[in-house]
Amino acid sequence: MLDEAAADGRAGLTPRKDSGPAVPAPVSASPAPAPEVAPLSLLRKAEKVLAAFDGTAPWLSLTEVIRRSGLPRSSAHRILDQLVQLRWLEREGRDYRMGMRILEHGGLAAHHNRLLRAALPKLDALHEATGKLVQLYVLDDIEVVCLERIGSLDAHVVPTRVGARLPAHCTAAGKAVLGFGDPAGVERVVEAGLHPRTHRTVTHPSLFRTELMSVRDRGIAYDLEGTYPGLMCAAVPLRGAGRAIAAVSVSSMGGHRTLERLAPLLQSCARSIWTELYGPGRAARFAPPVEAPPAAVPVPMDTIMDLARPDSWM
Repeated sequence: MLDEAAADGRAGLTPRKDSGPAVPAPVSASPAPAPEVAPLSLLRKAEKVLAAFDGTAPWLSLTEVIRRSGLPRSSAHRILDQLVQLRWLEREGRDYRMGMRILEHGGLAAHHNRLLRAALPKLDALHEATGKLVQLYVLDDIEVVCLERIGSLDAHVVPTRVGARLPAHCTAAGKAVLGFGDPAGVERVVEAGLHPRTHRTVTHPSLFRTELMSVRDRGIAYDLEGTYPGLMCAAVPLRGAGRAIAAVSVSSMGGHRTLERLAPLLQSCARSIWTELYGPGRAARFAPPVEAPPAAVPVPMDTIMDLARPDSWM
């Protein structure tokens, strides 16, 4: 009988008594499951890998990256290979270090921060003097990016913000930088397509190149409702003796004659920002020269008149 009771106990049953059959033993409550932890995204994993390079040692092995990042070996190895392909990291033998792409982006961020520090007081003064929306733009491939915006207009008309991107070919700021930029950059913009944003956007490549030549002659660019209906903008490149690095613009819902009257103030603002950045007379020693853009292909006059309104500045 004792042997049978022991066997029943090992089988998870309450030992039998003579008065009845064996019954299942009570089951203790199982512990509550641990809350699920969301897996790290690929971007977070890449950030952990990059954060491992904290500057204490220029080169890290795979083992050191695994230890510092806390990632599994397979994930760390795969991400390291991808970052090397993207030039964010460099590899020599079994060791890794920060790549040129990191330096390029870091230098660009530092440059933009320095540009903003120099420009902000001047932009404030320009806004106070004109009462217009004042913005600072830099060129990024075929787009311009807004670094600063002071003042306001109807948000339905100008829904821009700091960090916003716009096509370079239709904005005054984009044309100001392209007019004093690398001809290869102009060709990239043209090859990407001069897509219309309004019925006033210049979409003919020959007319666009002709407009950039006019920007070089006058030192100022205009956007007459080419980006948003009703919006007029003027922009001046930020430059010394070489290529433009940015552009300062003013915007108005009025006619372009108003912007023409504000041109001297806009040009003075751009000069003062450049002087604050580099000092007088320094630009000619380091700024790359400005090459002449490709010659504009002659366009028949009737074509120009079809594309430009009678009251257009063209």
